[in-house]
Amino acid sequence: MVKIALNALGGRYLNMEMTGNSHPILAIHGFTGNLSTWDLLSETVRSEYSVISLDLLGHGSSDAPTVPELYGIESTVGALAELMDKLGFRRVHWLGYSLGGRVALAAALLLAERTLSVTLESASPGLATLGERVERIHRDEELADKIETEGIEAFVDYWEALPLWASQVRLPEEIRQKLRLQRLTNNSVGLANSLRGIGIGSQPSFHELLSELRVPTLFIAGAEDEKFASIAQEMHCAVMNSRLCIVPKSGHTVHLEQPLLFNQIILGFLRTVKDSDTHEARIMRSQPNP
Repeated sequence: MVKIALNALGGRYLNMEMTGNSHPILAIHGFTGNLSTWDLLSETVRSEYSVISLDLLGHGSSDAPTVPELYGIESTVGALAELMDKLGFRRVHWLGYSLGGRVALAAALLLAERTLSVTLESASPGLATLGERVERIHRDEELADKIETEGIEAFVDYWEALPLWASQVRLPEEIRQKLRLQRLTNNSVGLANSLRGIGIGSQPSFHELLSELRVPTLFIAGAEDEKFASIAQEMHCAVMNSRLCIVPKSGHTVHLEQPLLFNQIILGFLRTVKDSDTHEARIMRSQPNP
């Protein structure tokens, strides 16, 4: 792992790691997650692809500034473009889960010329109407205040009890405990300001821009996660060059609940994506400049 200072984040540091030495996948975790989200995928694809995983601002070992604006979509996408430059990548395959899926979608749209493909797991294009966004901003501010006043452990207890994670009860206890410990490594300031800066209410809606996606696109959702399976279906219908995969016996965290199948789906999709920029899909052999 290495921390890299990025001007787009006011000089704050993002923690990242790379595996493999070939065509780059830039992988982005969900809210309360970190770069370990992609450990198994990285091992699965490393002979064919490089996986660049990172801790988003406010998560894991990345900085957690008190300025919510630094967490916003534009700052985050700008930081990702800067990171690509520092690592020597011109174009990447974007991969994102949940919050990371919203970031990956924004990157694919705002950095279209730097995008080879995009894969979105349990993601959305944001909220369609201003009224929905205003209501969600209010709810996220209340939750952010709760995190700051009650602390990270109380928040994780609340977060894990949400119906969204009901299907995780089937996970082995060892994996559930590992996931809990990973959530607890975050800090209250980082999570609170992540909600304020890059919550689904704070970000712009990308509904009207979906049809502009021209690169190969894959939407993945769990069959038991009816809300996000429906959103994935809607996005698939809006994006011409896209595929849809609804994974059985899985909820929101497909990569965790059906990891082998998830990795097979990702690898199968990427193998169909013709890389017309092979000379530019490279990685610098030296350590990245901090």
